[in-house]
Amino acid sequence: MSNKVSIQNDILDIDSVIEKVEAGEFLIIAADESVLNQLPSGNWIGGTIPYFMSEDGGIISREKIFVHTIQGCAQPRITPYDMKSISRIAQDAPDNGFTITILPSGSDVHAEYAENAPSFPNMFFSPIIGWIAGIHLDDIDTQKAKTVFGPGKMLMEDKAVAMHVSLPENQFADVHIVNLFEQGSGPKITFPKTGFDADTCLIDGVEANFSEYVSANNIDTRLPLVADYNGINVNVSILNVASDEVTFYAPVFESMPYQFATPISDYVTEFDKAISAESSENSAFSCNCILNFLYSELEGKKTGTLTGPIVFGEVAYQLLNQTLVYMTLENQ
Repeated sequence: MSNKVSIQNDILDIDSVIEKVEAGEFLIIAADESVLNQLPSGNWIGGTIPYFMSEDGGIISREKIFVHTIQGCAQPRITPYDMKSISRIAQDAPDNGFTITILPSGSDVHAEYAENAPSFPNMFFSPIIGWIAGIHLDDIDTQKAKTVFGPGKMLMEDKAVAMHVSLPENQFADVHIVNLFEQGSGPKITFPKTGFDADTCLIDGVEANFSEYVSANNIDTRLPLVADYNGINVNVSILNVASDEVTFYAPVFESMPYQFATPISDYVTEFDKAISAESSENSAFSCNCILNFLYSELEGKKTGTLTGPIVFGEVAYQLLNQTLVYMTLENQ
């Protein structure tokens, strides 16, 4: 291992990525499934997504590939996980280092991680960051998100992948979260069970149909539900409001009090302000939420110096929504 580990971020064409894979480089790859299918086996993990933040701004492309290249490290441990083994992810992490993970949206392993990651053994002892693989929004009804275990070139709908990277003693990794949202002043909402959907709830202690409440009160569903986890705001974004239930991008947790977020007067301006306020110049890895991309209309717009895939959920130890997460590599 060299004196320092670094991560290079690039948007590349397929020939350049094939060259990097064949050279044995350690890569985290985001691209459309049609592109991932063409890559050879090697030291990489990947996930399906055609949305990216480049140095020139947000782009949508089924041909381009976003690549994080990890340089100066010893051979990382590259591991697939199913819903039964995902609880080991933090135990498998290096004593000093970081783990980058990708989980396929809508899968059982995604649900298992989303609902139970905070209680996994050794969670929060070693930095874990990553994202939820997705698909082009035009393909929601016809395709499934996939991850790729590069050493075996396996595209998988039902398994997560992770790369565990050790750092030298003179470095450590730090995970950062950019979240625009705070709990609003509305009623406290609790749910009777943990899950990605809800029909009934308690509104300030009074039982109600949640979808009827959202509709009757003209709730702006671009605003997430926000819970206070010991001073940290954690969002749950609304996917769909049907007549009988509401579905979410992340699970609500039983008996946890939520409030809809305080409305934001100018989403784009506030998001830009939040990004610029963060000390992100030495970001080594980042990803942003597809909802930020849509609601902030980020196509063609930059998010400071932060580049990376635009995804269906962010991992900063646990699953997050409507956030931007990034990791820095710091000197000890």
